[in-house]
Amino acid sequence: MKSMPETEAAQEPPPLSRRDFVASGAAGAAGYALAAGPVRANAIHTDSQGLDVGAAHIIVERGEMPGFFARPKGVGKPPVVLVAMEVFGLHEYIRDVVRRLGKLGAFAVAPDYYFGSGVDLTAITDISQVMPIVNAKTDAELISDLDATVTWAREHGGDVDRLGIVGFCRGGRTVWEYCAVSKVPKAGVAFYGSLADPQAQKSRWPQSPLDLAAQMKAPVLGLYGEADQHIAVSQVEEMKARLAAAGKTAEFQIYPDAPHGFHADYRPSYRKEAAEDAWRRMADWFRRFGVLTGA
Repeated sequence: MKSMPETEAAQEPPPLSRRDFVASGAAGAAGYALAAGPVRANAIHTDSQGLDVGAAHIIVERGEMPGFFARPKGVGKPPVVLVAMEVFGLHEYIRDVVRRLGKLGAFAVAPDYYFGSGVDLTAITDISQVMPIVNAKTDAELISDLDATVTWAREHGGDVDRLGIVGFCRGGRTVWEYCAVSKVPKAGVAFYGSLADPQAQKSRWPQSPLDLAAQMKAPVLGLYGEADQHIAVSQVEEMKARLAAAGKTAEFQIYPDAPHGFHADYRPSYRKEAAEDAWRRMADWFRRFGVLTGA
């Protein structure tokens, strides 16, 4: 199967008026990544009421990796959910996802694992300048960073025996990778994560999610869009077949007409109905496998 190059570029945006978007300066001031393109004026904002939120400082081999966390106030040993980013860095959309998970009762933390580049990804305006930086990240270093984040969460009162991981686009690929190589996650949820890697990345990414299908150690829910220009439905069907052949627990939902980035409420690619249904399925998946509790 031909590997499709993974970018974070949105689908051709629907015809929207200029008032549907905020100016790039306002988007930057609001904490959104500039390279992601125009930001929707009605992007979702989740408040911090009932949550403890703040910066995480995670020790890794190359220094102190920043992160962002949210956890319910006054709750002892909440379950941990790792949030794997898009390529745009730790910007407001990812922080909002962390707060949303906090509202579900999780100790959610998003590690900024691209920090070692020394460049603020959120301040770059051109996606072509972002991709070489994030593509330089090796899987070995990525897994090590996630392991360090698990350690940080445990040391700060999280119950890592009830740990889940959710990711978006490149972060969706991260979900598949981590659930294959680590015994820690109880469940994973991959939003439109690439399944086949470009051959040019082989030295940095030795095994794609498709290569690792038979090694999955945790059940994964895959959420994909039928109209995704970067991930063919046939690729998703191949992953489904490989997992089934290996007797692995996984489910997939493919949303008709949904493009890549359909959950990214700050971008033109956002599709409200698909995004809300996918979020509900994510929460139910984590409850099913003992990460989250309650309704």
